Amino acid sequence: MDETYDVIVLGTGLTECILSGILSVSGRKVLHMDRNKYYGGESASITPLDDLFKMFGQDPVALPDGRPRDWNVDLIPKFLMASGQLVKILIKTGVTKYLEFKSVEGSYVFKGSKIFKVPSNEKEALATSLMGIFEKRRFKNLLTGINEFDEKAPKNPNMTPELTMEQVFKNFGLDENTRDFCGHAMGLYLNDDYLKKSCIEPVSRIKLYCESMARYGNSPYLYPLYGLGELPQGFARLSAIYGGTYMLDKPVDEIIMEDGKFAGVKSQGQIARAKMVLGDPSYFLDRVKKIGQVVRAICIMNHTIPNTNDAKSCQIIFPQNQLGRKSDIYVSMVSYAHNVASKTYYIAMISTTVETANPENEILPALKIIGPVLHKFVKVHDCFVPKDTAADKLAQCFVSTSYDATSHFETTCLDITNLHKNITGEDINYANIVDPDESASQGADQ
Repeated sequence: MDETYDVIVLGTGLTECILSGILSVSGRKVLHMDRNKYYGGESASITPLDDLFKMFGQDPVALPDGRPRDWNVDLIPKFLMASGQLVKILIKTGVTKYLEFKSVEGSYVFKGSKIFKVPSNEKEALATSLMGIFEKRRFKNLLTGINEFDEKAPKNPNMTPELTMEQVFKNFGLDENTRDFCGHAMGLYLNDDYLKKSCIEPVSRIKLYCESMARYGNSPYLYPLYGLGELPQGFARLSAIYGGTYMLDKPVDEIIMEDGKFAGVKSQGQIARAKMVLGDPSYFLDRVKKIGQVVRAICIMNHTIPNTNDAKSCQIIFPQNQLGRKSDIYVSMVSYAHNVASKTYYIAMISTTVETANPENEILPALKIIGPVLHKFVKVHDCFVPKDTAADKLAQCFVSTSYDATSHFETTCLDITNLHKNITGEDINYANIVDPDESASQGADQ
């Protein structure tokens, strides 16, 4: 380990592994370390099931007809938007060849006291009881405007860049329930802050949802077989192909600074030196600030969620206004159909931003909807962001942000692109990422 590298990466979360892969491809000598014995950090998938019980301080319990090694349980609940940024990164880096995905069977939204399927086509839109017949027409007009929206040459005076999203909703005559549905079930916003901002971003997010929905029909989401932990491992393979060095179960005893700049990492009496370091907040507690908390519950069940047409995977969003909260509650469910559980078992995960002194009570509305639970694992996570990115850049210490309560990776991808820009001064250039197998094949052909 007593070597010099271009970059040292601490933690094997998805953000760190993606950047490690891209930096390795660009020719940088990368050392990647993690104190854990497994890939993924907070975005890991835990196997066997006994390890999940132990992680949460519980005695392992044998499930009927269940084998512990059939399980790959995610620690965070996330899906991939079918047309989203993470899918584009996977395709452009060629990491898709290491993974296999299934589309999520349904997307639902909570209204009143029950859940409704988010319409996936025109037929479902006409049949849904989410909206009345006249509201459906206004909603359709909004979607038409969103589909045709061009911020540089806006055609519809009801939707122009200088208008807030609140004004756009008002211009189309949409009621409060439909606004909730659009902003939270389609725009995937955690709260209503977006209403007071320019409509450009909300329109783009709703458009992304519609484009993702159009790709597979039932929902806009994809999920990797064997769990989310496959994602960081895929990018770790990419890094290794280009010379990256990985060390798991490797404690970090000291981050060495010289003259105010990063100089190296000390571990078990050895020192690895590098020009810069990248890592998750847990390695840089002096450089991050806490901005809140997220409560997450992992629920093991032997049934599908009621009123989801027996879907083996789905998402349910509980908009804040439906519950008198400041932020939404998210439910994502996967199952044995995704090779993450034993046959006939289901894993529902609930997450939300903590607003009270009793976080577990805040997820009760979702627990009532999903039905009886065999085993439940609840944890409250602190959320961190860098204190001063400008100072970090001078010190050549680059810190990622914590995973939020959202049910997708779009905010994570924004963090990845920002970190890459800070580290290299350039946007990610996927044109420079060449699949080694294809390159070798082309060389043989010549």
